[in-house]
Amino acid sequence: MKTKNIYIIRHGQTDFNLENKVQGRGIDSSINATGRKQAQGFYEYYKQVPFDKIYVSALKRTKESVQQFIDLGIPYESLDGLDEISWGKHEGQAYDPEMHKIYLDTIAAWADGKLDIAVGGGETPLDVVKRQRAAMEYISTKDSEENILIATHGRAMRMLVCWLMNYPLEKMDVFEHANLCLYQLKYIEGQYRMVKHGSTIHLLD
Repeated sequence: MKTKNIYIIRHGQTDFNLENKVQGRGIDSSINATGRKQAQGFYEYYKQVPFDKIYVSALKRTKESVQQFIDLGIPYESLDGLDEISWGKHEGQAYDPEMHKIYLDTIAAWADGKLDIAVGGGETPLDVVKRQRAAMEYISTKDSEENILIATHGRAMRMLVCWLMNYPLEKMDVFEHANLCLYQLKYIEGQYRMVKHGSTIHLLD
């Protein structure tokens, strides 16, 4: 893969985010009014970047978050390897105390290296990384695409940036996220370098 500038964003806010409900790969929600404002802020700040290609997940909230760039005529492609992790039977449910404990216990287990644990019959971090690697290998074959915008999801973003930066996957929570935050990476000479870490400067009024 030649030198690439890779901009990785999380989608804008959805009502599931606002209502503190489990979203995941099985919930194909749209961004809400706040999410559209966040998308506008990102567009205004980065519209001068000469993106060669946009990659989104198979879930519509990612495409909606970059629609203004697509409207400029920038080609885009949907890859399900960029989808959010599946939280299984918990998706769509509210974070009550019991649910929150399950979530915290799972995150703690992952941080302890137990990456083969899934929530509610969903996916493990190892499952997610397997499909992410396939997606990034596909993207890496496109030598003509130097400036790339990737729209993905919160937990998926943590994992993606973690392994791209060659961190152990159990360190994924080092990479914090917020709706429509940006991680900018530069790929050169066989490795990734961090340019921006969870940036939200484009969201400031």
